[in-house]
Amino acid sequence: MPTVLRKRGWRFFFYPNEGGEPPHIHAQKAGMDGKFWLDPRTRRIHIAYAYDFGPKEIRDVIAIITEHFDHLMSAWSRFHGQQ
Repeated sequence: MPTVLRKRGWRFFFYPNEGGEPPHIHAQKAGMDGKFWLDPRTRRIHIAYAYDFGPKEIRDVIAIITEHFDHLMSAWSRFHGQQ
């Protein structure tokens, strides 16, 4: 599970066996676990799941992903051999 970003206590990562799925990032913090789809064409973020997240945590994670979108997409592409 390569960690590609740590910010405000959140760990952002992906699993090595998910290269067949569209780009996405996992986020974990203090028992919360989420998966967020990344649309490189529109730069939109869609929640796949967000276990034990409240509205504040969802806003926080989406803000972090938005701020680091290019970095996360680049890491996804490098790791999954799409560059």
